[in-house]
Amino acid sequence: MLRWFEHHQVYHPDRVLIATGAELGRPFEDLRFQTKDNIDLHAWFFPAESHSPRSRLVALVCHGNAGNISTRLALSAALLETGLNVFLFDYRGYGRSKGKPSEEGTYLDAEAAYDWLRKKGFAERSIIGFGESLGGGIASELAIRRPLAGLVLEGTFSCTVDLGSELFPWLPVRRIARIKYDTCSKLPRVNIPVLVIHSRGDEMIGFHHAEKNFALANEPKILCEVIGSHNEPLTDRRKFLEGMEAFLEVVEKRNNGIAE
Repeated sequence: MLRWFEHHQVYHPDRVLIATGAELGRPFEDLRFQTKDNIDLHAWFFPAESHSPRSRLVALVCHGNAGNISTRLALSAALLETGLNVFLFDYRGYGRSKGKPSEEGTYLDAEAAYDWLRKKGFAERSIIGFGESLGGGIASELAIRRPLAGLVLEGTFSCTVDLGSELFPWLPVRRIARIKYDTCSKLPRVNIPVLVIHSRGDEMIGFHHAEKNFALANEPKILCEVIGSHNEPLTDRRKFLEGMEAFLEVVEKRNNGIAE
């Protein structure tokens, strides 16, 4: 019962897609790929505009714990506006992806998405891990397992144990939890640019999670404070884009320095 309760608090997959991907009115690929443990995953790839100076960079979006890729089109549109390519994929058990979600499973899913992008022709220093909420825990693990150009944590907790202790103070969460997604413990080992985006109005994951993650991240790092609820990071779209722009300038400067 405890394991069932924990799993159903962490994962809220939706099998039904409410969009096709064509709603953005631009070319895209509807595709499938496999993980190394042979789970079939579904994804959408939105290429950047051909004239974009950032057409070599791609945002690998690790979405939150609810819904599926079809509920992330507004986020995709905002990221495309920065000139990036955007790769959206569903974890196992979400949308049209096969299997059942688990912590290690979602890590394997992100690795497989990364490997697809590498086969697509993107260099290691061209892939930016963008983690939304739960996805921040997945993207930060990916930054340990694979080389990345940068890491974005949007509305992300420090770890599920911290969050669970706050949401369920009557339970001994720290003793019984098996699902960790320990973002904050990974950040000191991540030596790439980090952007933390969070709202003080986040009613699900308090702003102190962002402050903890930001404090533990290595330089160069940026803290972008936005407004809105947990599920509305684009309430102030301008502020979101300003934060992304500042972060991408750091990524590009760092990449140019490495190239030199």
